[in-house]
Amino acid sequence: MLEAKDKALLVAKALSDKKGQDIVILNLQGLTLVADYFVLATGKSGIQVQSLADNVLEELAKAGLKELRVEGLREARWVLVDYGDVVVHIFQEEERRFYDLERLWGDAKRIEYGEETAEI
Repeated sequence: MLEAKDKALLVAKALSDKKGQDIVILNLQGLTLVADYFVLATGKSGIQVQSLADNVLEELAKAGLKELRVEGLREARWVLVDYGDVVVHIFQEEERRFYDLERLWGDAKRIEYGEETAEI
């Protein structure tokens, strides 16, 4: 069983592999019971948002992980994939700016994927 941190990193890699943009991991530990980590990414179009979500689902399934729920896949403006301790948010640009989860969860430690992630 993967730890939440490792699951968040696996999600970020799956998003990166499909050219997701602005991949950010928010460490929510100690801030909420909703999840330990949010992983956020932006896709340029609905098709790319769907592709990003599909790749996350596929890569985590290979690791033996099953999502609890997926929302928004059909509209592909904001897709949410819930793994319990890790929640994935994949947006088109306009929705990401509008909902601004980074600001909403401003107390969370923010890690741009690609930076040193050992301390997340």
